[in-house]
Amino acid sequence: MLQIRSLSKTYANGVHALKGIDLDIPRGMFGLLGPNGAGKSTLMRTIATLQDPDTGNIVLDGLDMLADKTAARRTLGYLPQEFGVYPKVSAEDMLDHFAVLKGVTARGERKELVQALLQQVNLWEVRKRKLGTFSGGMRQRFGIAQALIGQPSLIIVDEPTAGLDPAERNRFLNLLAEIGENTVVILSTHIVEDVTDLCPRFAIIATGQVRLSGEPHEAIRALDGRVWRKTVDKAELAAHEQAHSVLSTRLVAGQPVIHVLSDSTPGDGFAPIAADLEDVYFGELRKAAAPATEA
Repeated sequence: MLQIRSLSKTYANGVHALKGIDLDIPRGMFGLLGPNGAGKSTLMRTIATLQDPDTGNIVLDGLDMLADKTAARRTLGYLPQEFGVYPKVSAEDMLDHFAVLKGVTARGERKELVQALLQQVNLWEVRKRKLGTFSGGMRQRFGIAQALIGQPSLIIVDEPTAGLDPAERNRFLNLLAEIGENTVVILSTHIVEDVTDLCPRFAIIATGQVRLSGEPHEAIRALDGRVWRKTVDKAELAAHEQAHSVLSTRLVAGQPVIHVLSDSTPGDGFAPIAADLEDVYFGELRKAAAPATEA
């Protein structure tokens, strides 16, 4: 169990990135949803001990991660949104190098570890290829391999499927799901479908605060019978946004399709639809933005 309490962070430029974050994250896949600038990457870097918060603490299975960063780093693996590799080095040699850096000094043990990891992430057949020739999905799977060195208790992945094609995205997410059976895996993303499909628990973060946390299906159930859909003319869109709580707008065949949150029918032409996690997500972002809009 990862426990985060009262975590706050303000940068030197005045940006208040985290505002009293409280989260309990159990073993398994945990989705952290939020838009760009919500504070997700700041939270991930802080959990990974790459920066200090102003206040708060982080405890993993009784280990105070901020008080003992050396011990904390032995228990975690981190795949940041962007990570560098040497393009002319093979996957096998680079993973061997990472293993040395993580303290696996015995040559035989290291060889077995590298082989097992490359097989686990399905890169064994291309182990001799230079990393610069890898596709985006292959690079991400290599990133997970390096994050798994040392059998960490906590894996942090920040926007891991950005830029991947659908097939690579599925392969990567399936790999994460397998890892999450025995480990705390935090999946930080703005792609709602990734969380719906994979994560038994999740949280939505916006403007540096946790807006909602719990089980995706429970959050969706709270919107049962309250989400309505209508195809509208572009000229009518602004009027609908003034009159209703519009959760989202999407162009379908060139026409705006709006989702509206209402306890009763919003009027002629609106049809009730089953809510999904995207509706929950946009609803929380709308609430988070409301005070600033009113001001």
